[in-house]
Amino acid sequence: MAAGGFCKLPTGSVVVALNLPRPTADGTGSVRVLVHAQNRARALTRLRNLGMRAVYLRGNAAPPTPDEITAVLHHPDGLIWRTAPDNGVVPGPELAQELWHPIRALLRRPTAPA
Repeated sequence: MAAGGFCKLPTGSVVVALNLPRPTADGTGSVRVLVHAQNRARALTRLRNLGMRAVYLRGNAAPPTPDEITAVLHHPDGLIWRTAPDNGVVPGPELAQELWHPIRALLRRPTAPA
């Protein structure tokens, strides 16, 4: 099941954060998706309209951090993602933090090699 949560902002809008599975070469991996919308239902509808049909928010176990909220509020689309850490623990300073990507980079199909 995907972990996720939300945070209601003083303006009345919400930021929803979801950890979703992403198939990789070794069969594991997940991405952290952030959505800014007027309410939780609209945030999930935005994801479903992009083809992520089985996206549900059950509870508030993993709400967005203040840094994540700032990132999604400053993005023009209000919909971003990055690779989620395996267990949320960073092993050391040598692991660089991945930047946020626009959602179209996740949905883009890889081109076939020529």
